[in-house]
Amino acid sequence: MVSAVTFTPLLGALVLLFLKKEHEKGARWIAFGTSLLTFVLSIGLLCSFDSTIGSFQLVERVPWIPDFGIDYHVGIDGISLFLVLLTTFLMPLIFLSAWGDVHKHIKEYMLLFLVLETGMIGAFVAIDLFLFYVFWEVMLIPMYFLIGVWGGARRIYAAIKFLIYTMVGSLLMLVAILYLAYLHNTATGSVSFNLLQLYDLQIPAQAQLWMFAAFVLSFAIKVPLFPFHTWLPDAHVEAPTGGSVILAGVMLKMGTYGLIRFAIPLFPDAAYFAAPVLIILSVVGIFYGALVAMVQPDLKKLVAYSSVSHMGFVVLGLFAFNMQGTQGAVFQMLNHGISTGALFLLVGVVYERRHTRLISEYGGLWKQMPIYATIFLVTMFSSIGLPGLNGFVGEFLILMGAFKAIIFDGVASASSFSSTIYMLSAISGVVLGAVYMLWMYQRVMFGPLENEENKKLADLSCREVLVFAPLLVLMVLMGLFPNPFLSRMEKSVDVVVARMAPVHKAYQAKTQERTEKHAVVARTEHTH
Repeated sequence: MVSAVTFTPLLGALVLLFLKKEHEKGARWIAFGTSLLTFVLSIGLLCSFDSTIGSFQLVERVPWIPDFGIDYHVGIDGISLFLVLLTTFLMPLIFLSAWGDVHKHIKEYMLLFLVLETGMIGAFVAIDLFLFYVFWEVMLIPMYFLIGVWGGARRIYAAIKFLIYTMVGSLLMLVAILYLAYLHNTATGSVSFNLLQLYDLQIPAQAQLWMFAAFVLSFAIKVPLFPFHTWLPDAHVEAPTGGSVILAGVMLKMGTYGLIRFAIPLFPDAAYFAAPVLIILSVVGIFYGALVAMVQPDLKKLVAYSSVSHMGFVVLGLFAFNMQGTQGAVFQMLNHGISTGALFLLVGVVYERRHTRLISEYGGLWKQMPIYATIFLVTMFSSIGLPGLNGFVGEFLILMGAFKAIIFDGVASASSFSSTIYMLSAISGVVLGAVYMLWMYQRVMFGPLENEENKKLADLSCREVLVFAPLLVLMVLMGLFPNPFLSRMEKSVDVVVARMAPVHKAYQAKTQERTEKHAVVARTEHTH
């Protein structure tokens, strides 16, 4: 079942490959039908999933390159399940939104998206590390061409920058993966890339630090975590609308998924040691992304920088190392994919009508496009975390988990003053997020309708309403009834958190021992 979901898009891409030029318009139907079938198949994963089990389910394992211990080994757990569903859910909407907007190389455009979908799903379900790396690299090429061929004026620059950044991080991760297999061979006498076997490997502390750094650099670029974010605004702005949606909705989650699936559980000691640095970077990213988004004159670039801020929250939750923070981080991955994906689609709607994304070119759209303005309003409230919508649940859980970890457990700093500063900075990111989004909405939607070009704009068509309707339903559903999502990921999140518990206890024991020694020394000095 997992393989069927993974490779159905690739089968659709093969059909498109042999489609004749004169039938190119049928490529839209083939791509949309294939993506819709993939989504239906992925619902089967949800129906077959047992929420009482924290380990991988629906596992398939076939020897691939047995001489090197490499298997085709896939499966899902409560973390990867919803990320697969998010991917298969967004793809039909992307094809539907681009129905009348893509006019050149239609077949190639649809084909690349289907190949990209297989790469993304494969990366989420891979249990073999080498297989994961293959799917990770498969994602890069389609996105490179989607930006470079169908992008904006600076598309070549943005595409090359995206490829170079991602490839550099990927190569370092490959070195770490190969070294992990070597360590397994040294310890057991057999080479293995099986993630479940590598979890049990006893890795020296220094080796953990180097390999953790290699994995984290690759994933931090993908997140993107400050200061590795500079490729993102260019890629988002120059990419076609569908490319921006899948980039923000799914591909950024590859970074945070990599952290929770590989970097943290494989190297728990290194993760705990590096947590203060990563928490600081995530808080800086939250604050920085919000401030830079506030001053953007371009609608698309504003949404792009908002992703830097929102993904900083996800990283903050992951490095809280507790149930609330980690569960909130996984939930927020889904929220960000839905709300930010919808924002990019909304920006694409007015761009296709006006061919400009400058905020100053708009104003008074509420009068001219009331349906569009209403959908934008709900999506914006979802993005800034209004209670009752999906964004609030994720941010609340992350802040609760981070507060517990930073203030009470001392994960980030031994200084209570520094810990308080971290939390206040993170909370200020929520406030700033509301500021830049509301200010942008006020300038675009309200005020006098003076621009003659805006007076000619048509409101959303039935096809466009059909694109946004399921996104709005999910925003409300996840905001009011988050438990069906949280309960299914709880056991799998608990497995990750449990791997960090011994490290945390050992750290607390050392801290207490050090504190007691200082107290003894202080009492001795006082007596003298």
